[in-house]
Amino acid sequence: MKADHHLALYNFGLHVAPYGDPAIDGFVRRESLNFEAAVRAEGYIARSGYDGEPGPASWGVQVFPRFIESSGFTSGPSSLSLWADPESLMAFSYAGVHAEALKNARHWNVKQQWPPLVLFWVKAGDLPQWHDGVERLEHLADNGPSAFAFTFKQAFDPCGAPYTLDRARVKALTTQNLQNQQDLLRALASISL
Repeated sequence: MKADHHLALYNFGLHVAPYGDPAIDGFVRRESLNFEAAVRAEGYIARSGYDGEPGPASWGVQVFPRFIESSGFTSGPSSLSLWADPESLMAFSYAGVHAEALKNARHWNVKQQWPPLVLFWVKAGDLPQWHDGVERLEHLADNGPSAFAFTFKQAFDPCGAPYTLDRARVKALTTQNLQNQQDLLRALASISL
């Protein structure tokens, strides 16, 4: 059965130092492993690339939420991706390579006063643009979770009804994903913070 919608994820943060500074080398060295772990994850659809960098095409012009203002930065670590459903995204996010990066994010990122991520549905075949993610994150920060912009803790289905995560499915997907990441996890073990 073909899905009518895909789950979009947009996240945004700010580093403790600019790109090129040794303080965030641990983040930079993990980035390619995280992208590869996502590609291997069950339920992964696609991700936006970044203008001027190798990899997938950028989904529109990359913009940043208002939380970047007065930070001294002109960009910040952010991603925009599509997933089959919340369970597949959760299984990827909170286990394996990506979970290790989340655990250590405090070393590279400032403490956020805004939601770290936003989830929203798009019609299958549509690609969200960077400005869509920014709009949804700001809406979530201003108004809390809704069918327009939500989180794992308070999710909605594509029709706007409350969505309950299937925890057993998350666990099964996590196990499968970890089997597909063994070489990445070995490579990760040799990377310092």
